[in-house]
Amino acid sequence: MDERSEVNQADAWERSYWSWEVLFAVAYVATAVLVLVNDGSAATKIVSEAALGAIAAGYLAVGRRVVHGEDNGTARVVAAVALIALTATAILATTAASFVLFLACPLLFMLLELRPAVAATTLLILLEPVSAVLNGGWDNQLLSVLLPMTAILIVFSVLAGKFTSDVLQQSRARAELIRELESSQAEVARLSREAGTAAERERLAREIHDTLAQGFTSIITLTQAIESELDTDLSTVRKHLALAGRTARENLAEARAMVAALAPSDLATGSLPEAVRRQAERLSEEIGVPVEYEVDDLPTLPTAVEVVLLRAAQEALSNVRKHSGATFVRVRLSAVDGAIRLRVEDNGCGFAPDADGAGFGLRGMRSRAEQVGGTLEVRTGENGGTELELEVPA
Repeated sequence: MDERSEVNQADAWERSYWSWEVLFAVAYVATAVLVLVNDGSAATKIVSEAALGAIAAGYLAVGRRVVHGEDNGTARVVAAVALIALTATAILATTAASFVLFLACPLLFMLLELRPAVAATTLLILLEPVSAVLNGGWDNQLLSVLLPMTAILIVFSVLAGKFTSDVLQQSRARAELIRELESSQAEVARLSREAGTAAERERLAREIHDTLAQGFTSIITLTQAIESELDTDLSTVRKHLALAGRTARENLAEARAMVAALAPSDLATGSLPEAVRRQAERLSEEIGVPVEYEVDDLPTLPTAVEVVLLRAAQEALSNVRKHSGATFVRVRLSAVDGAIRLRVEDNGCGFAPDADGAGFGLRGMRSRAEQVGGTLEVRTGENGGTELELEVPA
């Protein structure tokens, strides 16, 4: 549990508990002094002072811990019974000890539920007139004053006890709520970490598919071409070897950028139009078909948007290489009505709608586009072939 949680648990009751302990100390000292200066016998003073001392010692030794503890009903009842017995002993020994009620009554409401506490405090308050009769004899004038005061004290004690009980219940409910909130926060944090881990795995899967996997596919294609041309066309073999080496180096740069969580290496060393142009030129070199590339003047774009456009271009050209059988490809980057549009067209075999959900590439492109508020559409062109159109906010 962190420091902030501990501060939150120090609710109003805990923060103001010191004021109760000041009241306890004042009431104890005042009662002890009153008993000491009382005109009663030495024996009754000793009994009363001993009972008062036992109350103070018991509270300091175990009472505070019991009051602050939870789910310790038996200990609370035992402490309340001991407090009642010692308080009754002190009051019955000498009426001057009745001042101890100012600490005993609130303490009973802290230890017991409301109804038992009301009954116990009423019993203790009624001991004051009983003690007066036992120690001083029957005095109508004294009782005419003492009995109304006793009734007022009972009412006051019940009302004050009710308030104390309500505060304690609210404090415990608040502490329980704080514990539940902390538990919920811990669960939310755990789920958030799991969701973040899943999202990061998906991101890495897209990155690997859009960069390393495509690069390795290009290298495999070039290697197969080299094998078929090795004995017939050495100049073409050298060209393909150079292209394979360049592709391997670019793959290595992509892997390093991915590990370092940087932008794609193509964007780190140049602009988005240049990066897309290199992808188009590479495709033309690999499969030997013309690739037409057009680009408008583009505004400065956020890195996240540039990454989406570049990855979409890479995936679209990779699909042309692997699936289309095209003899002509056109790539166009344009600014349209506050958005950037990437269009990749070919004259190959066309787009099969069922393939939209079959491969990871198109799902990854669509997911990337949605992350930046863009849209992706893949369709068969009017004259055959495939058209991919990605539009993202500028």
